[in-house]
Amino acid sequence: AEVAKEIGCLTVGVVTRPFTFEGRRRTSQADEGVGNLQSRVDTLIVIPNNQLLSVANPEMPMQEAFRVADDILRQGVQGISDIITIPGLINVDFADVRAIMADAGSALMGIGIGTGKSRAKEGALAAISSPLLESSIEGAKGVILNITGGNDLTLHEVNAAADIIYEIVDPNANIIFGAVIDERMQGEIRITAIATGFTGESQSSSKTQVRPVERPPSTPDSKLEPEKKQNGLDIPPFLQQRRRFQR
Repeated sequence: AEVAKEIGCLTVGVVTRPFTFEGRRRTSQADEGVGNLQSRVDTLIVIPNNQLLSVANPEMPMQEAFRVADDILRQGVQGISDIITIPGLINVDFADVRAIMADAGSALMGIGIGTGKSRAKEGALAAISSPLLESSIEGAKGVILNITGGNDLTLHEVNAAADIIYEIVDPNANIIFGAVIDERMQGEIRITAIATGFTGESQSSSKTQVRPVERPPSTPDSKLEPEKKQNGLDIPPFLQQRRRFQR
C-alpha cells in the first residue's frame, strides 16, 4: 500500500475489525494495524465484524458468519470498481473518484438492498443506516454513490434513491454518482454509499430497521479460511486469490 501510494496510485484500504469473542489482544493488534495502515493509504474503510451480530440470522453457523464478513468486503471493493469500470446508465470518470478518495483519511461504507415496489427507498435507507457503519454518514462532504439494478431499474428509482442520500449528507457535498445495470439483479436494487470528510455520530441510536444479511452462495473459494496476517488484519479469500470480479 505504501509503495502504491508513493508512485501516485489511488490507494484504498478495506479492512475489518475482529469480533469481540476473538479477544482483546487480537482487537488491540487490529487497532494497531489500522493505525499503521491509515497513513499508507488515501482512504481507509473499516468495517466492524461485531456489527454482523445485529444483522446475521441467529442460526447462522460461525463459518458462514465469517463468509458473510468476507462478502461484505467484496461488495465494498466491487462497488468502487463497478462505478468506474462497468458501463452503465450513468458513467463516472476515475478522476472524479480520485477527487473524493485521494488523501481522504477514514471513510464509511454502507450497503443496502431493496426489493418490491419501494425497493429504491428501502435500499437507500438500509445503506445509510447499515449496522455495518461505525458511525453515521450525516454531514459527509464527499460521497461515492453506486446504484445497481437489473434491466427493470427505472430513472425514477435512481432519482428516489439519490434524493435520500442527498438529504443526509452536507448540502455542499461533492457527490460522485453512478448507476449500473446487472442483469442478475432483476427485482432488486443494491445501493453502495462510501462517505468521506464527515463528523459522524454513533449508529446505536438509529431506529431504522434493515433486513438481515443473507448467506453468500457457497463456492469452492469461499471455503478457504481467511489468511492471518500480522497486526491482526484478515485478508479475505477473494483478495487472496486476486480473482477478477464476475460480471
